[in-house]
Amino acid sequence: MKTHLAIVAIAAYAAVAAFHSTLSATQPQQPPAAGAQASSAQPSKSVWDGVYTEEQAKRGGVVYRQWCASCHGNELEGGEMAPGLVGGGFTSNWNGLTLGDIFDRTRTTMPQDSPGALSREQVADVTAFVLSMNKFPAGTNELANQSEMLKQIKFEATKPGH
Repeated sequence: MKTHLAIVAIAAYAAVAAFHSTLSATQPQQPPAAGAQASSAQPSKSVWDGVYTEEQAKRGGVVYRQWCASCHGNELEGGEMAPGLVGGGFTSNWNGLTLGDIFDRTRTTMPQDSPGALSREQVADVTAFVLSMNKFPAGTNELANQSEMLKQIKFEATKPGH
């Protein structure tokens, strides 16, 4: 009898786990909630520290116009099916997360009609372009194209201390 109950309990647990996995897989992908912790390590930099170069942002603008503008708009204002990539809505959505989160989301889900079509360098360049269009300062080093490094850069909607 105990064996029978154990088998029933295991089967029930497996059914719930399978249902949860299926449900999670069918949920549309959403950006991480504002304030969610992206990684266990604390970011050591901020987008306010000049984490991309102007040249990289210019390259990103070229890639953006080719691959992204048809959905997100020429001025990153958004469109019918795509959110804007500038302004308070965008910055508050990603506030507290890392550039690694933005990079990974872009790299794996964009462009919508061909996810993963952009190289890591192109995604880093587009990310630099988006930062520049949101008036984050440029610096002397290019934005990295590896998630692990970008997870060390915190996305902060407002400049610390202001």
